[in-house]
Amino acid sequence: MYKGRSIFIATKHKKETVIAPLLESKLGAYCYTSDFLDTDILGTFSGEISRKEDALSTLRNKCILGHKLTNCDLVVASEGSFGAHPTLFFAAADEELVMLKDFKNDLEIVGRELTLETNMDSEIILTQANLIDFAKKINFPSHGIILKLEENNSTKIRKEFKDIEDLLLLYNTLKNQNGNITAETDMRALYNPTRMKAIKKATENLIAKIKNECPRCKTPGFDIISAKPGLPCESCSFPTRSTLSYTYQCKKCAYTHEKKFPRGIEKEDPTYCDNCNP
Repeated sequence: MYKGRSIFIATKHKKETVIAPLLESKLGAYCYTSDFLDTDILGTFSGEISRKEDALSTLRNKCILGHKLTNCDLVVASEGSFGAHPTLFFAAADEELVMLKDFKNDLEIVGRELTLETNMDSEIILTQANLIDFAKKINFPSHGIILKLEENNSTKIRKEFKDIEDLLLLYNTLKNQNGNITAETDMRALYNPTRMKAIKKATENLIAKIKNECPRCKTPGFDIISAKPGLPCESCSFPTRSTLSYTYQCKKCAYTHEKKFPRGIEKEDPTYCDNCNP
């Protein structure tokens, strides 16, 4: 369906470096970008512009911006969110979404990657030693760092340091002004190789979903809409909380299909049984 078609990648932070090779090799499409697209108007990680909508809505708006700019009917965009892991509450996580929006066929497919592999961090800096330790912790200079004198004040935010000497020079300039200095990881993709890895995995997930076609109408993106628990325990046959089946639905014709035993096993280990192991 996408072989030979053009895909506009809606980004200003070099995400096409990991997204485009996958889309071109796996889908047979041609990808391009534009320097005239400013996705920062929808929000910035450093705080100059706050994100007003959730990640999925922002992602959709990026695709719409790209479509309006280029009139390309096939647009891909990426959006990341950082915070507590949804189940491991004390661990930081990166959730990356990559959307393909097909305006020609009124189709929207989203790939996802949730990972604990992130260097997202921030810290109030009191001394040069504090700053050097923080920079080492987030893997500067291979990963970017941001210094802030005040929150949400773009004139007091500094980015894109070349090396530790450049960073310390600016720190010494800022510390002579009033206010606390905060250092934080630069989460923009082009300054964060760790995040780029997650975007690549989300793109791979997107491609897998695109290639999963509806059995009835052959529309791409035949995707999971719900999971049913109840995989029986191999010891007592009591239904566990583990997944028994997934239900897939077509985005175009609404055809649904239940697939049992998605993990390839028909019984669960008693370790995960509330009856055997309460």
